[in-house]
Amino acid sequence: MPRIAPFPAIRYAPGTDLQLVIAPPYDVLSESDVAELAARDPHNIVHVDVPTGGDDRYDVAARTLSQWLADRVLVRDDAPSLTIYRMAFTDATGAARTIVGVLCGLEVVDLDAGGVLPHERTTPKAVTDRLDLTRATATNLSPVWGLSLASGLTAALAEPGEPVGEMVAEGVVHTVERVSDPARIAAITEVLAADDVLIADGHHRYSISRTYRDEVRAATGRDDTDAEFTLTFVNELVADQLSIEAIHRVYTGTTIEQLRADLAGCFDLEPAPEPSPSLLARMVDLGRLVLLAPDGTAEWLVPRPGAFDGVRALDGAYLEHALAASTAEVSYQHGLDEMVALVGSGTVAAGILIRPTSLEEIQRTAREGLLMPPKSTFFTPKLRTGLVVRPTAPLP
Repeated sequence: MPRIAPFPAIRYAPGTDLQLVIAPPYDVLSESDVAELAARDPHNIVHVDVPTGGDDRYDVAARTLSQWLADRVLVRDDAPSLTIYRMAFTDATGAARTIVGVLCGLEVVDLDAGGVLPHERTTPKAVTDRLDLTRATATNLSPVWGLSLASGLTAALAEPGEPVGEMVAEGVVHTVERVSDPARIAAITEVLAADDVLIADGHHRYSISRTYRDEVRAATGRDDTDAEFTLTFVNELVADQLSIEAIHRVYTGTTIEQLRADLAGCFDLEPAPEPSPSLLARMVDLGRLVLLAPDGTAEWLVPRPGAFDGVRALDGAYLEHALAASTAEVSYQHGLDEMVALVGSGTVAAGILIRPTSLEEIQRTAREGLLMPPKSTFFTPKLRTGLVVRPTAPLP
């Protein structure tokens, strides 16, 4: 089972307008997003989390962080704490929802060591940026998102902690509460330590933490430093604590005609209504995928009987199987409107709308120690960066 560690959190000073200084995670920001956030306030977290400039940008980020601490723009908790993080929003069905989890130090374990489980295969991605930033700042800035397979975490977090911040972004109310009472910390930690944690989002961040941990071990000869853990938001793997959307597939390196022919071996293609939220709901009800063509037409992809015998019941796995011999190159896009616009632009051959992965399939895959195809799930809302910063080494 994974070890969980409280830590003396770094937070913006009381009275700070968090609307001005908190940012989305670095990996969803465009250059223009970063520029807008940086201009919003000289102390916006992107000045540290997404440093710009030349080869010295990571050193500049580290100096900026140190200066903010010296000026008490950022302050450190006096003692190790956990942070309850709540996200209140209205979901796609119009229902009011609150997802609650805890920001903590999650043990960094070796690949296949157990305790902390990967959720899906990752796509190739440059990782030196996050590693260089972690080395320079000696902090975890953006949390990994983990799902606890233990029962009882939601109940353990029901009682509010000490309020330390609230902000609203894209209709989501983000609230953080400090838990510093040793008895309550122990109770929450005991629940978390009772079963595995599944990485939902931030696989690359977790991998970077493993590399960083190994570097610290080599430099210090110790395996008991703060680098043995990484900043993670953990919530319970239950239906009311998850909001999962699909990440759709986009294809290039082929034509729409060839893609239809490649898919026809496993799917029957039938005319479908034009893309809309109601079409996404019908996809779930009917167990079908939808092919989008650049001319704006849509077609049902109806699995042929027996075509996917022995294939895991995941749309991503179905498409990998159906297109195994295809020359098509796949990329990924979240959002129906974004998909329709991209395919309609004519810059890609086609797109395929897939269904969100079910909670049951996530649980089953985790328990069996298997990995889903890349980009199988899109967890929402997105965690914000800057609400809590975790030191990985003593700071000046």
